[in-house]
Parts: sequence; C-alpha cells; structure tokens
Amino acid sequence: MDSIILTVNGVPREARGVQPHTTLLNWLRDQGLTGSKEGCAEGECGACAVLVARPAKDGGTRLESVNSCLVLLAALNGQEVVTAEGLGTPGCLHPVQRELAVRGGSQCGYCTPGFVVSMAAEYYREDRPATDFDIHALSGNLCRCTGYRPIQDAALALGAPAQEDAFARRREHPAPVPQATHLSTPDGEFWRPTGLAQALGLLAAHPGAVLLAGGTDWAVDVNLRHSRAATTIALDGLPELRTLEWTTAHVEIGAALSLSEVERRLAGRVPLMDELFPLFASRLIRNSATLGGNLGTASPIGDSLPVLLALDAGVVLASRAGEREVPLSEYFTGYRRTRREPGELIRAVRIPLPLAPVTGFSKIAKRRFDDISSVAVAIALDLDGDVVRSVRIGLGGVAATPLRAWATEEALTGQPWNERTVREAARVLREEGTPLDDLRASAAYRAAMLEQALLKFSFEKTGQEVTV
Repeated sequence: MDSIILTVNGVPREARGVQPHTTLLNWLRDQGLTGSKEGCAEGECGACAVLVARPAKDGGTRLESVNSCLVLLAALNGQEVVTAEGLGTPGCLHPVQRELAVRGGSQCGYCTPGFVVSMAAEYYREDRPATDFDIHALSGNLCRCTGYRPIQDAALALGAPAQEDAFARRREHPAPVPQATHLSTPDGEFWRPTGLAQALGLLAAHPGAVLLAGGTDWAVDVNLRHSRAATTIALDGLPELRTLEWTTAHVEIGAALSLSEVERRLAGRVPLMDELFPLFASRLIRNSATLGGNLGTASPIGDSLPVLLALDAGVVLASRAGEREVPLSEYFTGYRRTRREPGELIRAVRIPLPLAPVTGFSKIAKRRFDDISSVAVAIALDLDGDVVRSVRIGLGGVAATPLRAWATEEALTGQPWNERTVREAARVLREEGTPLDDLRASAAYRAAMLEQALLKFSFEKTGQEVTV
C-alpha cells in the first residue's frame, strides 16, 4: 500500500505518501489541525496530546490520551483519533474547554489544547466517579505562564458527561482493530504483522529491524536525532504479546501491553508494580509505553527494570526456533546490550509467585513526576519472624546496566532485621554500582541516596526506625 486510512475527529482521511518515520503530530499539522503543538518532541510537555480510541474491557472503547509526537502515523492505520479541535467549537464549547475558559486556565494558550485533551481523557474514564477527577491525569502536561491552580480548578469542577454526550456514547461501541500494514518507500519499510509467526518471519528476514511497541523511546530518536530505520515492525497489536495470565507458579505479562493496561489488569495484585506506575513518566507516556520496550532498549534508567529485578522476573524471548526464558538478573550484558539474539523478540515478562510480602520502590529525581531517575531502588523482602529469609534489591541509574545489589542482599540474608543490620547493609548498598557525575546528579549524591533508600524502606515498610 502507498497510503493509510485514519479517522480524525469522526472523518476518515487518507494519508498518501506516508513515510515510516512520519509522526502523527507532523501529519496533523500538515492537515491544518494545528491545535496540537510541538513543545519538546520527546513526550515531556503534553502540548501535542490527542485522544486515541482503544479497546475497553467490556468490548467498548476507551479514549486514551497520548503524545502525538511519539506516535508514528503508519502505526495508526485504520485507527481513530480525536484532537482538541474535534472536542468542541467556538460556538459550542466542550465542558472541559468551557471550564478552562471561565476559570482563567489559559494565558498564551500554547499548552491549552494539550491540557484540554488530557482532561477529556480523564473526563471520559469509564470508572470515574462523577465527583472525582484524578489530577495526576495532567502530570504530563506542562504550563509555563498560566500557573496550575486555575487549571486544577477547572479539572476539579467537571462532573459526569451528559447522557447525550457524543464521546460518552462512543465508548459503548467497539474500538477499531489493528490493521495489517505494509508501507514500502525509498526511506524504508513499515510492517504491521497480524500474528506472532508472521512477525518472527519478518524479523528473521530483517534481523536489524526496529521493533516498535509504544514508540516512546524510538520516536525520540526519530524526532531529535533524525534516526531512520530501513525496516520497522510494529508489535503492539500482536495478540500473543497482549496477554496477562496468572498461574500457580507465575504471573505472565505480555510485552506489548501498555503500562496503563498492565496497571488496570493487575488491579493491585503486585504491590511493588503499583508503587512504580505513578512514578513512571506521565499518564500520556504510560498509555503507550510497554515493559517490552523498556527491556528492549535496556536503558540503565528504565524505571520498570529495578522493579522487575526485585521481583526476580524472567524475560520470555521468542524466535522461529521456539521460546526461552532468561532471568532478568542475567539479561543485561552491557550498556544497552542484552542476551536477546538476532531473530528474537520479547514476548512476555514472567514474575514468579508467591510474591515477597514486603516491598518498596524509591525514585530520586529532580521532579517527582514525569522525570528521569537519578537513582531508582526497588526492594522485595521476606522475613521469617525477625530474620531475613530472603531479599532482592534492584537498582537503576547507578551503573551501565540495571543491576541486582548482590553484596547488600548477602549482607542482609539470614541476619536479624534490626537497626544494626539495616545500617550496616545500607553502607554496603552505598558502594553498589559505579555511579558517575552527570547533569542529573553527582556520584556522591547517588551513593548517598542508595544508602538512604534502605533506611527509608526500613522505616516506612517495616516500622524499624533507624536513627540518623
């Protein structure tokens, strides 16, 4: 094919001459839909936010907000998008637009369409009580001039959608299904296979292909580093990568589920993951980002990786030869290098059961939300009375790879959980990894935060106070 079909604000549009690296944002603006703005091109400001129609658990549609600067247009073939222009008109404002207007929620207006979209996504959340608005739905939207109080006032003033609201009614109907896609251009190829077998065949034929899930990492390279791939293979719609299953031995999480989907489907049954989700970037990012993407890029500052290490997770790798499981503690071999072989893709993550009963996640960053970690520490502790039966500690941001704090775990295992043990182990944790000085933090600060993370965990999770 040489074009794709995309429904925008209720109207089907044909996009011709699409390149594999063209983002939804750039295409929308070319169509005259300039409400979506480019503020950062890396998913940190929310000015480009749009709504995408995605399947809901009841067979209907969930309207989710995403960063259009991080979505490749080709990945949306057959899909449905709503921009700020599609929510209301000057003569008939959408309730979100009206509240922002009457409460002074906009000055220069550059960020306003993005706020409108993120607020609308929360407004239409199917399980939202009429009097409750999760203000963290706006954590990925930045405003430099208005100030956040009137924006928050507008959000908190919203009630429930009216029964005749067109978007509320839209939720009752199925969302579009992923469409098989193949674009071949002088600038490269884009494939959306329909099943795992086809995807593995494509990967075998194109071992250097970029594997696309949420795109929240790759699209940054496309936008800011002008990276181009000869072949891109979209995996986010593969049914085999979108499962979440519980057995007596483990919980298996599909690599292509967005973090928001994982959060909803786990429903609090993995408490350590529940601590991670609110601190992983923003809702805009979590609506696209995947565990498979975090594992595939293997960044030392990927926030899910310390948590998965503490949970003793394994990575399920699939190829045409079959599947194999690699313990996550053995998966990373160097900076952004892993044991994944050419022709393999990440199908799922397995977390063994039962889970450790005491867990905690600590993220140190310049901003609490929507920021990159300077240090991330995840701890899973199992006590036999007052003695440490087992402990696993995952670290991020302190070495070329995410890592297990093996020396600290050894210092704690079999020891009484008391102030002396915790303090001595915290000093060991301070020396784990090879922290360095960079723009986010100094090596000395990172070492100090490692030590403090265990002391904080001791106090907050077990009530064992450690005096300073």
